[in-house]
Amino acid sequence: MTDATGATRSLLASWAYALRTTNPPPGPVERLDAVTRWIVVSRAAVLPMTLVAGLVAALLAIGEPGMDWRWLVLALVGITLAHLANNLMNDLYDTRSGSDSADYPRALYAPHPILSGLVSLRALVLASVLVNVADLAILVVLTVARGWPVVAFALAGFALSVAYTAPPVRLKKRGLGEPDVLVVWGPLMVCGTYYCAVGHLSWPVLLASVPYGLLCVAVLMGKHTDKAPYDEPLGIRTVPVLLGQVRARNATLGLMVAFYLLVGLAVLLGAMPWPALLVLLAIPRLVKVWPYFRRPPPDEPPEGFPVWPLWYAALAWLHTRQAGALLVLGLAVGAILRTVAR
Repeated sequence: MTDATGATRSLLASWAYALRTTNPPPGPVERLDAVTRWIVVSRAAVLPMTLVAGLVAALLAIGEPGMDWRWLVLALVGITLAHLANNLMNDLYDTRSGSDSADYPRALYAPHPILSGLVSLRALVLASVLVNVADLAILVVLTVARGWPVVAFALAGFALSVAYTAPPVRLKKRGLGEPDVLVVWGPLMVCGTYYCAVGHLSWPVLLASVPYGLLCVAVLMGKHTDKAPYDEPLGIRTVPVLLGQVRARNATLGLMVAFYLLVGLAVLLGAMPWPALLVLLAIPRLVKVWPYFRRPPPDEPPEGFPVWPLWYAALAWLHTRQAGALLVLGLAVGAILRTVAR
């Protein structure tokens, strides 16, 4: 193996590790390559949540009147950039407000972009501006193609993303961050992408947008449950802080169960094709993580656990990843059957 081949494999391994764990490979951050550095800074490991939401919309749109692949692809890029910008801006606002510190979970489960020295404050601001400018350009193109509703979807998503952590609203601090995520990753992303693809909406699409949004909220509920001991002294009243640990864990389980119930209802009412019921194959994963939500977290992380002190968030993400993938697979099968039937 040549030195060039070895270097390439090392880079690919570094990128894969960062995408899988949200962390850089072990070693000094000063030695990280630029791609790994920005994968970590942007929290690109969680972008698949947005990709799945977009794919739900795309697979529902296939075969519908007015479907245009150009605007669908552009919308998928747009929501992914919006998520990326949201991650960058959240770190900016939380750092400036003093919420993020060296002993707060954001700097413990992964290197904090600024506090760890991965990037400078100026670089983070510049990256946020560039991503938002690129998203604005996409918004202009899609608005010309599909009309003013695109602006409504985009502005609503941007406003809720900024208000999540930015003063003076700071929805996260007021127990409204979780409903915010449900609206953004459910109706706004799915319905907005669907509208860009076909130029119209219907109630079945709205119903079909909700189940995956619940899974995204379940991950956030797990994360906020992990962070509750840190958030409560700071006056950050997330839903888990308001509910308490036991009720918050039970509520998270309820969200995961509700996902299956809503998918079943969507299939029954014709909002999703019957192959969407493939999500039922993820129930064994839910059964596996269920007992962990019924008891307190361990005192120490398991060996090799990469995102400690996040515990329930990681468990919820394992379920969401599998259930989301099966939902996409089921909708893809449904789209194929629908296309063949026509």
